[in-house]
Amino acid sequence: MSNAEVLPLNAAPEAVVPCCPPLTERPFTAEEAETAARMFKALGDPVRLRLFSAVASHEGGEACVCDISDVGVSQPTVSHHLKKLKEAGLLTSERRGTWVYYRVEPSVLAAMGRLLTTAAAAA
Repeated sequence: MSNAEVLPLNAAPEAVVPCCPPLTERPFTAEEAETAARMFKALGDPVRLRLFSAVASHEGGEACVCDISDVGVSQPTVSHHLKKLKEAGLLTSERRGTWVYYRVEPSVLAAMGRLLTTAAAAA
């Protein structure tokens, strides 16, 4: 018996909608495939993956853009990549004064893990 629950992949505060079942559960609908593809496409860039990892692993679960921008590209490029991660539903942000703080919602990480979990592993 599994305690797994469907968690949102695109964790917007206004709408919490489950994304996708595990890949091994059933074929995706067109909408589920679009959502998952947007996520994987966003993470398919090495700079974006590094930024996502920096935010996810940062103390307190959130990171100021000033703390994560040392990824070998210019600041405008960092901003572009963070925007793409937000558009894919992987990050949320909050402006505090002149800085923007980014966070990976725990439900997003759980949904990503669930998406790639096999039915046998969840049982």
